[in-house]
Amino acid sequence: MEDKELEVGYTYFKQKGWKPFDFQIEAWKDFLAGKSGILNAPTGSGKTFALWFPPILDYIRKHPHNWQKPKKMGIQVIWITPLRALAQDIHQAMQGVCDTIGLPWKVAVRNGDTDAKTRAQQKRKPPQCLVTTPETLQLLLSQKDSAATFQEVKCIIVDEWHELMGNKRGVQVQLGLAYIQSILQKDIQLWGISATIGNLEEANRILLGIDAPIHIVKADIQKEIAVHTVYPDELEKYPWSGHLGLKLLDKIIPIVEKHNSLLLFTNTRAQTEIWYQKIMEARPDWAGWVAMHHGSLDMAVRTWVEEALHQNKLKLVVCTSSLDLGVDFRPVDAVIQIGSPKGVARFMQRAGRAGHQPGLPSEIYFVPTNALELIEASALRYAMETGDMESIHCPTGTYDVLIQFLITLAVGEGFYPQPTYALVKNTYTFQELEPEEFEWVLHFITQGGESLRGYDEFSKVEIEADGRYKVHDKRTAMRHRLSMGTIVSDPMYKVRFKNGTFLGMVEEYFISRLKPGDRFFFAGRTLEFIAIRDLSAIVKQSNKKTSNIPSYMGGRISLTSKLSTIMRTILENAAQGSFYSQEVAYLAPLLDLQQRLSLIPDSQTFLIEKCISKDGHHVFFYPFEGRMVHEVLGALVAYRISLNYPITFSIGMNDYGFELLSDEAIPIDDILEEDLFTEQNLMEDIQACINESDMAKRKFRDVATISGIIFQGYPGKPTKLKHLQSNSSIIYGVFEDYDPDNLLLKQSRREALEMQMDKDSVLNAVQKINQQQIVLKYLGQFTPFSFPILVDRLRASLSSESLEDRIAKMRATMID
Repeated sequence: MEDKELEVGYTYFKQKGWKPFDFQIEAWKDFLAGKSGILNAPTGSGKTFALWFPPILDYIRKHPHNWQKPKKMGIQVIWITPLRALAQDIHQAMQGVCDTIGLPWKVAVRNGDTDAKTRAQQKRKPPQCLVTTPETLQLLLSQKDSAATFQEVKCIIVDEWHELMGNKRGVQVQLGLAYIQSILQKDIQLWGISATIGNLEEANRILLGIDAPIHIVKADIQKEIAVHTVYPDELEKYPWSGHLGLKLLDKIIPIVEKHNSLLLFTNTRAQTEIWYQKIMEARPDWAGWVAMHHGSLDMAVRTWVEEALHQNKLKLVVCTSSLDLGVDFRPVDAVIQIGSPKGVARFMQRAGRAGHQPGLPSEIYFVPTNALELIEASALRYAMETGDMESIHCPTGTYDVLIQFLITLAVGEGFYPQPTYALVKNTYTFQELEPEEFEWVLHFITQGGESLRGYDEFSKVEIEADGRYKVHDKRTAMRHRLSMGTIVSDPMYKVRFKNGTFLGMVEEYFISRLKPGDRFFFAGRTLEFIAIRDLSAIVKQSNKKTSNIPSYMGGRISLTSKLSTIMRTILENAAQGSFYSQEVAYLAPLLDLQQRLSLIPDSQTFLIEKCISKDGHHVFFYPFEGRMVHEVLGALVAYRISLNYPITFSIGMNDYGFELLSDEAIPIDDILEEDLFTEQNLMEDIQACINESDMAKRKFRDVATISGIIFQGYPGKPTKLKHLQSNSSIIYGVFEDYDPDNLLLKQSRREALEMQMDKDSVLNAVQKINQQQIVLKYLGQFTPFSFPILVDRLRASLSSESLEDRIAKMRATMID
C-alpha cells in the first residue's frame, strides 16, 4: 500500500506539529487492507486518532475527487463508548479532525442524555459518525426501522473494550454487533480499543466472534509512570484499616500546591465526599478551585467539572472511577491515589490521566490508608515494571441478557428463530448455547415459561403466521424500552432543595434511615433532611458539621488475584531480609514485629493465629486472596465448624485474611484435625452458605430486572426497593417450587457463586491451602496482620468517633 493513501493523515498531524506513531500508521494501513482487530496502546498515546482516521482515509480513497462535497449517506461509523463522559470528549476530537481537513461529516452523540428534539433530528438527517453507549445501541435496535438505520454502516469501533468485556454490557455489545452484521448481510470492520490486559487474544475473539482471525495492533510505546509514595512521619506498628489516609492530609496539601492541576482518586463515592470536605476545611481559600466528581452527582455538575478541567480552571478534582477512563484532560499534570485501587490495570488507568499527551510521563502519588497498603504499593510498582497484568474474563450463559435482546428485536422489526439462533451462537458468550436452551428462552418470552404462562404480562412476544416473533402491545414495548440495560442498581432518591434545585442521587437504603433534622454531607455541602416528597429527599443547607456521609452498596472493591500473588512473594522475600522497594523497607519494623510475635507466611505456609481478648476468642486465617474470597471462606469455615460444634461466630475480613470471633472457646486444633479445608462436598457446603445468606435471591433480583420479569418503574416513579425485593422473592419461590429447571433460577445461583462469590478463586484458594503446611500460632496479643481485620469488624458496629477511642485503648494495652 502506498503512503499517498495516508497523505491526509500525515498532513493533519504535520499541521498540529505532531508525527504519527508507528502503531497509528499500522492501524491505518491494516484498516485500509480490510482487517478488523484490537488496538492496544497506553492511555494518552493517540488511540482515538489511530482508529478515527482509517474510516476517513477509506472514504477519501473511494471518493478521490469529491470527498469534500456534502452527501446524504447515512451513518458510516458507530463509535461505542462505556461512559457518557467520554462521548463529548471523543465527539470534539473527531469533529475537529473533520473540520480541519475539510471533510463535511457530522459527528453526533446519542445516549441517555440526548433530548427528544436532537434524537428526531438525527433520525431525519443521520450523522456520518454516531458516538453512543451499549445501552443506546440496543435502543436503536428496538426501532421499527432499525435495518435502515444501520444500512450504510461500514465500521464499528468499541472504545475501552477491556472495561466492557468482563460484564453484561459487553454481552450486549456482542449481541448487538452480531445482529447488525446479520441485517447488513455482510461483514463490517470491527475494532476494539483496549488497555493492556493479560488476555488480549481472548479479548479479540470476544469482540470479533469466535471464528474471527486474531489481529492485534500493539503500540511499542513505553509510557513512563512515576510513582511517588506518601509516607507517614511515624510508622504505626498496629495499623488499622482506613484511618491513615486523612492523617496524611497535611502532606497532600503541598503536593496540590506545587502542581498545576490534579485528579485525586478515591475508591468510593463516600470517600470522595469525605476528602472534598476535609480539603475544603483545611484550605477554604481554595473555594472555586476544587471540585468533586462522582456518578451520583447531577449530570450538569459533572459536565461543568469536566469542562472546567479542560479549560484549566480547576486546580483539583476529587473523584471516583467516574473519571477513570479516557477523558482527555490535558491540563492535569499529576494524579493522587487514595488507598490501594486493588488492581494493576486500574492503577495504571488512573495514572494515565496525568500527562495525557504522547511523550509526557504520568506522575501519580500513592497515599496509603493503612500501613499494610504500602505492600500493595510495592506490588503495583513491581507489576508495572514487569508488565504483569490481570486478565479479564467474559461472562457466559447470561440468559437474562439474551431474553432482553430477543424482546428488543421483537419490539423492533421482529425476528425469526433459526437465523437468530445462528447469530447468537456465533458470539463468544453463547457459543455453547444448546438448541433446547434457545427453545426454552423462546417459550419464556412468548408464554412466561412453565410457571408464569397463566399471566398475560409475561407473554410479551407473539408468533405471527409466518413464524416471525414480534411485540405488538404498545405498553409492553414502552416498558421494555424504559427497562433496557444491564446495569442494575438499588432505587435512587433525588436530593433536592425546597426550591427544587437538584443536587444528585442517593440510594434508597441510606435515605430510609434518616429522620427529619438529621444531617449528612453530600455534593460538597452539609445538608439537613426535611422530608421525602415525590420520591425526592427534600433538604436544606446546614452550617453544622457532620460525619454522616452517604455510602453506596458494593462500595468496597477486592484485591485482584494477580496483585495478591505478587504481594505474597514480596512478603516472603521481606521475611528473608530482601526488600524489593522503598515501601517494603519502610515497613521493616512492622514486618519484624509480625515475625517476632507470630510469622510472615511464605507461599508454602498457611498461617492461623489464635488469641483471647475481653471481646472473646479470636482465630485469624491468612490466605491473602482478597476480601471477596475471604468473605466466602469465612462463611464456609464457620458453617463447617457449626456442623459439629454448636458455636456462634462473628466474622470479619479484609484483603489479607479473615477472623472468627466467639464468646466461647474455639477448639481449632480438633477442628483442623477433621480436615477443615477438605475439597469433599466443597460446592455443596458453599451452596449452603449462599442459601443461608440469601445471596442467590438477591442476585435473582438483578437477573429478573434485566430479563424484564420485574419492572423497575417509570421515569420519576421508580418501584420501591422493598417492592422489588418482594416481587422478585415471590417469583423466585414460584420457580423453586414449580419450575426448578428454570434457566434464570440456575443462572442466579451460578452468578451468586461465580460473580458475587468468585467461585473459581475460592476453589483455587482451598486447593492452595491443602498444598500448604498449616502453622497455628497461640498468641498473647494481636499482631500487625490481625489488627486491621479486627478493626474492620468493629467498624460495622461502632461510629467513627467511638471506633477511634476503642482503637486507641486497644493499642495502649499492647506491648511492642
